[in-house]
Amino acid sequence: MLLFRRVLLLFFIMTGATVPTLAGPAPVVVLDPGHGGKDRGTMWGGVSEKTLTLSIARKVEAQLQARGIRTAMTRRTDTYRSLESRAATANGYRSSVFVSIHCNADPLHAARGIETFYSGSRGRTLASSIHTVLDARTSTPDRGIKFSRFSVLRNTSCPAALVECGFLSSTAERLLLVTGPYQDRVARAIADGIVRALSR
Repeated sequence: MLLFRRVLLLFFIMTGATVPTLAGPAPVVVLDPGHGGKDRGTMWGGVSEKTLTLSIARKVEAQLQARGIRTAMTRRTDTYRSLESRAATANGYRSSVFVSIHCNADPLHAARGIETFYSGSRGRTLASSIHTVLDARTSTPDRGIKFSRFSVLRNTSCPAALVECGFLSSTAERLLLVTGPYQDRVARAIADGIVRALSR
């Protein structure tokens, strides 16, 4: 806990942000790479959602761990996990936050941008924090923060958010999402947004 506070303090000093006061135990950040195994998610141009979400989630985890934040993943390989088991992973910790990572699709190929979903009021704070940083760090349209009854949000007892990192059905966004540098940018933005939410 002391290490977490020191690392977080150093982060805020280096970035010039207001240093907050943390209350209570530091939560475990549970990252949920969407889909996996037999569930490939959406697929466009030979790119599957399940592959991208795992890659981005791993990068987010590395960012958080580098700051001394405890993490867990609902999957670390190309395996199938039910929606119920994903929520149960987060609920298994005394204190946690849950962030599900996805990529979007539009059959008409018209939609672009990032959108972030929440269910409860605490989830809205988490979603808002992540989305604000993502919107500032990417050049895609801002599709906003939205209420949803997605199972992984509805069934978690902790603050939870679901991030749609871009549209695979958009050629321009798909070409960005498959590159390491853009994944790094998205992952760092998500991690920064989580850190901001934890500090509130």
